[in-house]
Amino acid sequence: MSNTIPFLLQRNLDVFAENDPVRRRAMIDESYTEDCVFHEPNTGVYRGREEIHKIAGAIKSMHPDFQYQPIAESDVSGDGGRIRWVSGHPGDAPAYAGTDFIIAREGRIAAIYLFFDKLP
Repeated sequence: MSNTIPFLLQRNLDVFAENDPVRRRAMIDESYTEDCVFHEPNTGVYRGREEIHKIAGAIKSMHPDFQYQPIAESDVSGDGGRIRWVSGHPGDAPAYAGTDFIIAREGRIAAIYLFFDKLP
């Protein structure tokens, strides 16, 4: 698999924005390593595709109509990359902002680090 880091950064946003659990799981299986790790600053560490699928679904269920919008081009350095984003109801001011940092391995996401940011 030869996914670029910018593609994987956007795919990660798409996963957490996806309401359909079957589509979400398919994106996870395609774009994350089996042993991927998600570091969420408020609730802890999630290991493996199944745990990431569960937490992504739980987050989405709290805000089913929220969308994630990148607010800057992604940055890439070696096998890592980051993207800044905002999220909220379409057409409204953003409810929150963050930065995702990923580490890729063989064209898939091996680790995700989420940082919450101040709203721009």
